[in-house]
Amino acid sequence: MRIERLGNRWFGLLLLALSLPVVAAQKPASVISGNPYQKWIDEDARYIITDLEAADFKTLTNDRQRDDFIVTFWERRNPTPGAPRNSFKEEHYRRLAYANTHYAATVAGYKTDRGRIYIMYGPPDAVDKHFSAAAAEKPVVGSKDAAIPFDWELWHYMYIEGLRKDVAFKFVDTCGCGDYRLAVDNDELRKYSPK
Repeated sequence: MRIERLGNRWFGLLLLALSLPVVAAQKPASVISGNPYQKWIDEDARYIITDLEAADFKTLTNDRQRDDFIVTFWERRNPTPGAPRNSFKEEHYRRLAYANTHYAATVAGYKTDRGRIYIMYGPPDAVDKHFSAAAAEKPVVGSKDAAIPFDWELWHYMYIEGLRKDVAFKFVDTCGCGDYRLAVDNDELRKYSPK
């Protein structure tokens, strides 16, 4: 009886040990659940691919064409065309990883407004963080920001190529869950003031 139990225990451990390499070798969920090219266009290139490029990509009929398209896509953005190292691509994936690590809230970081702006324009030159009076132990009397019951951030960029200089983005966390949403205009914060 004791030998039979030991045999069953060893058999169970053997099965567990044999299954570990299979689990480790599994593909990421996005590849398992669907097409890796769809992940590339929906996540990796989401904010930098042009409408024309996206339309062209959707017309491709096989993986070889898609692979060639992706190589050409990155090469077109390479600051040193033909060089084996593409600093644009490296910086893009660094920003994507940073956004996913630092701005994830109720969704993946790249899907958030702060993640999108970070991926598109890089790190801001300055960030002003404003915490709600409700979160503070003692509200700041006389402060115009004290009336806003939500945390918010103001990101400053000295210059964004293709836009202008002195660009600012306001993000408001209306849910208190860390999901900061882009305030559309300069008066956007007023709608969060108590009536």
